[in-house]
Amino acid sequence: MLVAAAVCPCPPLLVPEVAAGAADELVGARTACSDALGVLAASRPDRLYVIGPADRGDAVETFPAGSVGGFAGFGVELSVRLGAGPAGERSLPASLAVGAWLLERARWSDAPIEGIGVPLRLAEGPCTATGCELAASADRVALLVMGDGSACRTLKAPGYLDERAAPFDAEAARALGAADLDALRAIDADLAYALKAAGRASWQVLAGAGEGAGLEGRLLHEDAPYGVGYIVAAWS
Repeated sequence: MLVAAAVCPCPPLLVPEVAAGAADELVGARTACSDALGVLAASRPDRLYVIGPADRGDAVETFPAGSVGGFAGFGVELSVRLGAGPAGERSLPASLAVGAWLLERARWSDAPIEGIGVPLRLAEGPCTATGCELAASADRVALLVMGDGSACRTLKAPGYLDERAAPFDAEAARALGAADLDALRAIDADLAYALKAAGRASWQVLAGAGEGAGLEGRLLHEDAPYGVGYIVAAWS
């Protein structure tokens, strides 16, 4: 059963080495992520799954403990490892690499880890079914859910300005902060894709995992630097 969840954004800019001179601009987001991971550790889970968007096919991918990722594609020779174990054959997608960096930063050693890469266009039904399977895999399951909101909040945003973006992010933040499973399942996948909201599928995996768990949510951070919605929440 799901006993705790942390929702974090997944921009590589969270990593100070990647952000370089702009590193201080995301101090608040990093601090909130650390607080959310503290909730995971306090839940004393038997297993931790790190879930994030992975636009590398149509199927959910799994990444065993020890899988390696990095940020060379962003101009930084920095590698990260998802927990302890032999390096896998496949590298972590960027979202899971950011999750692995957060866990390394928190010195996570509380439970075995596995990564789950979710296709950006995966429909709500398979997303929630995946979450249900994860929640049923151990007595005490925790999730680190990586994903950004819309990327269309300003003229200089990656997806340019779209007036639908701010209301979309506001409702997503409300639903994540309230652990509102129905609202998370109801997020329009086509609208999320149009707004470049990479977290939609991950959030719906969380909604499936949360079914019957009775967890309460708390919104820890909401902002839109660089025109991208960043949301941090904790469920326990």
